[in-house]
Amino acid sequence: MMLLPHLSEWILALLTLAAFCAGLVDTIAGGGGLIALPAILAAGLPPSLALGTNKFQATCGVAMATWRFWRKGHLNIRHCWVGILFCTIGASAGTCLVLWVNDNWLRKALPILLFAVLLYSIFSPRVSSQDTHPRLKPLAFLMGCGLLLGFYDGFLGPGTGSFWVVALMFFLGFNMQKATIHAKLYNFISNLVALIWFIAAGKVFYTIGFCMAAGQMCGAYVGAHLVMSKGIKLIRPVFMVMVSIMLILLIKQYWL
Repeated sequence: MMLLPHLSEWILALLTLAAFCAGLVDTIAGGGGLIALPAILAAGLPPSLALGTNKFQATCGVAMATWRFWRKGHLNIRHCWVGILFCTIGASAGTCLVLWVNDNWLRKALPILLFAVLLYSIFSPRVSSQDTHPRLKPLAFLMGCGLLLGFYDGFLGPGTGSFWVVALMFFLGFNMQKATIHAKLYNFISNLVALIWFIAAGKVFYTIGFCMAAGQMCGAYVGAHLVMSKGIKLIRPVFMVMVSIMLILLIKQYWL
């Protein structure tokens, strides 16, 4: 029988604050899971339950950001159906695998995977305020990245938004603001699909999930407004500062 931690009001308040920061950062630059997931793990949840709970709160945040971008006319969902379909397939496969993997293996692998995400984010290509020439056809890109990043989001999750932003800029030539906005839609789809599997498997701790969902939605609402009003002038520095801080924290926690 799984023993769940006793959570005081102060711990829940801190988790809600962490979720607000995660929702704000994730909407602006991606990678909010690098804040939220370690916070949930620090509360004492086992890895598979922590991943499901993180997926619950993250889905609420990215849904808010996606809705805001769509309502303001920055996102045309009709052009994104191929990516949505392959994100669904990939996320289903990734979530099924993570539910099958033993918790002890996942506990050892999680810090390494998170560290790899941070390194990739830091060494990602330079960004631009203008669209550039695409390197791949949209259909091939959405099929390939939809499967790969959907799978990764279902299997682990943190950093998926950052991966989408970099991929959209590098392969389709999107400017950083446009890439950030479209990344939210695909991130929402893979989050939602993975969440359905986690709920079906009973891997969501709702006490933490609902508290953090409230924080995520507030952070995402503010973040979406800042992305649309400030653009790349805000996105790039937040992106680089966030990944640099998290890199230092993970080295201190897991390597020293």
